[in-house]
Amino acid sequence: MIKRTLLAASMLALTLTGNAWAADRPLRVGYVFAMANAPALIADKQGFYKQEGLEVDLRALGDGPVIQQALAAGELDVAYVGTPPVYQWYTRGLKSTILAKVNYGQAAVIVGKQSPVQTLVDLKDKKLAGVKKGSGMDVLLRGYVLKENANLNPDKDVNIIDMPPGNMNAALDKGIVDAAFTWEPFVSQALLRGNSRVLLDINQALPQYPWYVVIGLPKTLQERPDDVVKLLRAHRKAVDFLNQHPEESNRIIAEAFKLEAVQGADGKTINPVDIVAQARTRLGWSTELRAKDIEFIERLMNYSTDLGFMNGKPAIADLVDTSYLEKASR
Repeated sequence: MIKRTLLAASMLALTLTGNAWAADRPLRVGYVFAMANAPALIADKQGFYKQEGLEVDLRALGDGPVIQQALAAGELDVAYVGTPPVYQWYTRGLKSTILAKVNYGQAAVIVGKQSPVQTLVDLKDKKLAGVKKGSGMDVLLRGYVLKENANLNPDKDVNIIDMPPGNMNAALDKGIVDAAFTWEPFVSQALLRGNSRVLLDINQALPQYPWYVVIGLPKTLQERPDDVVKLLRAHRKAVDFLNQHPEESNRIIAEAFKLEAVQGADGKTINPVDIVAQARTRLGWSTELRAKDIEFIERLMNYSTDLGFMNGKPAIADLVDTSYLEKASR
């Protein structure tokens, strides 16, 4: 009995020591390095994390799969990532909780200015630049853009060519593809050069649809709930700053993402800040996860299931928890 008591006490001490160590180290936050995730870097550069008394180790990462690996390896506590990967990872064992919205908009289908393609239906038998099959943007392309809007079979009716978004505009210019499904700032860069036009603006079709979200691991929520609330307060401040100070935030974004000037059709140089301003006509930021946002997440899950990208789907109540965001507003 004495040995068992001592063992239990030792285990409790180790647990308390572990939790104390976790609380002492910076909150490790990863974000996909995309303009839509600007609130993460704004919170850092404007000192909003420090205002909340929170030390953050902020890491800009290349894409969702890299974020997934870091989360699975226990190298991150919180992440800014696209919605589809979150629920797809959940069904594969990497459970996390959606805590807040980050952005809406950003994606569009573009074609050459003189292209004969006038509607989505015209994409039948055409070459369309997209991203990796099964990725979040691919779910939106196949499920919403092609199947739902154009009644096209994405595997049979359209030749989707996987390529980095940074290469899509050049591929479109050179006639390698007939259209591209891309996002900001690549959409704005193409339009400002004057050689492309928008075939479908997703944010016009689905006003303020949620895309990037803030997620936390169960361990993080259990061990550091107060820090999660502080993070979300800083996130709120960053979104407010983006919306209330567009010119200043546009300069920060242009510099942080190292945007280069483009030459317009009239030969004039269009500076990076103006590219960001153009991007904001299709992209915006918000923290709230409202009923319509939850419905859209469920809609995305249905797309992923129908496309065969996952078996079954988690209950939305297991996937989303807005209570931390609510505490952050008090």
